Amino acid sequence: MNKKFYITTPIYYVNDKPHIGHTYTTVVADALARFHRMIGDNTFFSAGTDEHGAKIETKAKEFGKKPKEFVDEVSAHFQFMWDELNISNDGFIRTTDEKHKEAVRNALLIMKQNGDIYLGKYKGLYCQGCEQFLHEKDLIDGLCPDHRVKPELLSEETYMFRMSNYSDVLLKKIESDELKIRPESRKNEILSFYKNEGLKDISFSRKNVKWGILLPWRASHTAYVWADAFLNYLTILGWNGIEGEFSSSYQKGDARRAEGVFWPPELQLMSKDILRVHATIWPAMLLSLGLPLPKQIFVHGFFMVDGHKMSKSIGNVIRPEELINKYGVDGTRYLLISSTTLGRDSDVSFNKFDEKFNADLANGLGNLTARSLALAIKMKKAGINPVKTKGSAEKINDKIFDHRVDLMWESFIRLLNNTEIDKALELVMVQVKFLDNYLTLTKPWEMEVDKSKYLGQVIYNVLERLRHIALMLWPFMPETAERIWYCLGLNPTDEMKKDFKKTREWGGLKIKTKIKKSSPLFPRI
Repeated sequence: MNKKFYITTPIYYVNDKPHIGHTYTTVVADALARFHRMIGDNTFFSAGTDEHGAKIETKAKEFGKKPKEFVDEVSAHFQFMWDELNISNDGFIRTTDEKHKEAVRNALLIMKQNGDIYLGKYKGLYCQGCEQFLHEKDLIDGLCPDHRVKPELLSEETYMFRMSNYSDVLLKKIESDELKIRPESRKNEILSFYKNEGLKDISFSRKNVKWGILLPWRASHTAYVWADAFLNYLTILGWNGIEGEFSSSYQKGDARRAEGVFWPPELQLMSKDILRVHATIWPAMLLSLGLPLPKQIFVHGFFMVDGHKMSKSIGNVIRPEELINKYGVDGTRYLLISSTTLGRDSDVSFNKFDEKFNADLANGLGNLTARSLALAIKMKKAGINPVKTKGSAEKINDKIFDHRVDLMWESFIRLLNNTEIDKALELVMVQVKFLDNYLTLTKPWEMEVDKSKYLGQVIYNVLERLRHIALMLWPFMPETAERIWYCLGLNPTDEMKKDFKKTREWGGLKIKTKIKKSSPLFPRI
């Protein structure tokens, strides 16, 4: 293994079923996790559901269900959708799991013993949708800017978290990139918050919310939902709430977790609406617990639908099952990753998805694959076999086919290591266009008539380049990559077991490989 790579998505609040925003974060995380596994990194990818709090208590009542019954159903739907989308998470955490609750209670006790939790009284404007207290200046026309509801004024006895203790040290860590926040614009946003407002002590318990984890020293209070939820990033690794102690008993048979080798995360992915709590409460809790901070928080934007924010009242919420039903699993994965630059907002619609699907997948990748395989099969029947080239580039009908795939791979690896995932996928599609153009320029069907001595070489170039395209596609579109390998006479399981440095060298495809015809990868919409 080269190194360890721990990537997290935020555990999703289960007051509703997954939408395109949840799906995007998860698919991006999956592609990055698959890439790191492919290059040999010891990788752990976590996912899960956040299941406590007043909002869920209220939602369950609306459906005439007990909170646990309600969260069981919604969490199961999240897990089902991630299975449908071929998400390869190594663990799935629920905050209602007993091991997680036990660890949260242990952690809160340590924080209290360290002097960071104390009894107080809090009065403020509370938005149930955000599960946060807001300031007057945060409101727009007196309403929460995200949920467009008027916060309620709450005043109650509460246990406070002495977050103000960590304001100066966290400011320095963020400034120096010890805790890296990207894109840079989001880092600047958080630095501005620290410099203008600083961290203040916050309420860490609720006396009037019963659906939560009971405080170990006072059962009339439940833990604030963020205090509970954030610790999932540790408990999914088997952490039991005591500094440095990990146990493999939390989820079956993964000794890597017992060693604690994955902490801290290399990358925490999230949308911009939860950045502030992840850049303030979360690292302050870790400092209180004496644990290392995440290495990088990467923030993506929102999805707009035809220029409007997604809203159930408008009826423009896009669900993952709708995308899968129309575009298939890999089509959905491709469209989500390629439709936006990671870190920015994106405006999408089914019309835009249709156009991109047809242009890039049906007419692009799908057509190239069918065209290449059909050509190879036809030539094989005519007695013309693929012939490997001898050098880095060979002259064919005055056209140069550059075999310097090492340069292509260097760019690909650099982009994904920099979390430039959309650019990495774009690079793959550039290779698709290159190979399609190569076929057009060399005209192998005419070379056959002319009995060109270079024809076997052209066929090999096409098939071997297609193998490289499939390898690059695997993190993004695993089913498609495996179908292409199968048609090239390769075993997908064997391909992924090979040493990555070897598989990305030119010439990996055997001359006598048995080419198979493929059904359309992406039927045109």
